[in-house]
Amino acid sequence: MTKNPEEPASDQDLSQIPLTPLPAGFRPAKNRYLRALLLLCGWVAVILGVIGIALPLLPTTPFLLLAAACFLRSSGQFYGWLVTHPRLGQYLAYYLDGAGMPLRAKFYTLVLIWSTMALSAWFMNTLWLTALLLTTALCVSFYIGRLPVRKAPATKR
Repeated sequence: MTKNPEEPASDQDLSQIPLTPLPAGFRPAKNRYLRALLLLCGWVAVILGVIGIALPLLPTTPFLLLAAACFLRSSGQFYGWLVTHPRLGQYLAYYLDGAGMPLRAKFYTLVLIWSTMALSAWFMNTLWLTALLLTTALCVSFYIGRLPVRKAPATKR
């Protein structure tokens, strides 16, 4: 078995390799208590995002985006881990590179948002809460609709 010259020689060398370049203007929070709070919120968001993979009513990508934002201000190392993670990073890739969202993902997202919001609004007894839910669904739908359509990667069958 030949060793790839680009691979590090040991696990100790892995700590010297940055996981991903941090965005321009990266500045961690100066206050250590704020950094700790952001780190905690980031991990809670990661946990909720992972749970959302299995539960269709809990959104995954928004929680992972929140985690990435929290990690960006608290720990560049955890930010790099999240955006390059083989499973979780794919949820963030389309959004973070600015290239848009596949049409199929847009469709499923909008169907899920509207079915969940409509079902919730149906059970609401308060007019203002129903209006708030439907307004939220409308605003999110408008935002998703404005995202560029990205060609989905080809899959092998």
